[in-house]
Amino acid sequence: MDITNIAKKLGLSDNNLLIRKAAEIRRLCDVQFDSSIIGIGEICKAVMCLEIAASRLEVIFDRQAAIKLSGMSERAYSRSFNTLQNGVGVKIKLNIKELAIQFGCVRMISTVQKGLSTYKERFLSSLPVSRRANTDLTRPVFTAAAFYLCAKKQKLKVDNFRLIEVCGTSESEFSCVLTSMMDLCFDLFGVSKEKKDTKETKVDQGLLNALPLKRRYEDVFSSDDEHLLPKRKKKIEETKNKDCKSTVASFD
Repeated sequence: MDITNIAKKLGLSDNNLLIRKAAEIRRLCDVQFDSSIIGIGEICKAVMCLEIAASRLEVIFDRQAAIKLSGMSERAYSRSFNTLQNGVGVKIKLNIKELAIQFGCVRMISTVQKGLSTYKERFLSSLPVSRRANTDLTRPVFTAAAFYLCAKKQKLKVDNFRLIEVCGTSESEFSCVLTSMMDLCFDLFGVSKEKKDTKETKVDQGLLNALPLKRRYEDVFSSDDEHLLPKRKKKIEETKNKDCKSTVASFD
């Protein structure tokens, strides 16, 4: 289906500049990015190109109508859209102030700025000097992650799925950056664990006491390995944090 016809279905047929821009992005997409790898057809690709064009030209775009026209679920559409957008090299600018206004958390602006700045300093200082120049910490995912962690610390509700959509990243990348930030800046972003409910603790302890001592250990581990569990857990956590740090450092 031609982009002009799709634009008409979305109520954008009067904006010739938008249509030309979308057509340009579509041609760029055909040359630089194989959309079949993310499982979208030509109609869906055209719809997404129109949304990218609308975003760059600051034209109001009805995403719900676009999702309906694409025939995809909202989550699938958002994932494919972010992948396509990154594939054609369209960079999103994410301002902390605009983000705070959009999510109704204006009082967090200075806190997010401080947390993000501290994270960048600590992360770069943890890298070898040779890698610091090639590490890009200006991407929207870092701003979004710092914003989410500050909101969580202050017990403010923020839709993380919508936040991922706004910053144009993937759930896995967002999760990885969150892990990295918590690892390096727990003093700024961390939330102390709530105490376990007293009743729940009693019930769990009662169930444990109902089992013979020998069975409790045999079902999970041998008595000889009991002292190794803390070390194993620590090793798993260190490996996870190391993997995330490596992944974050490779963002460019």
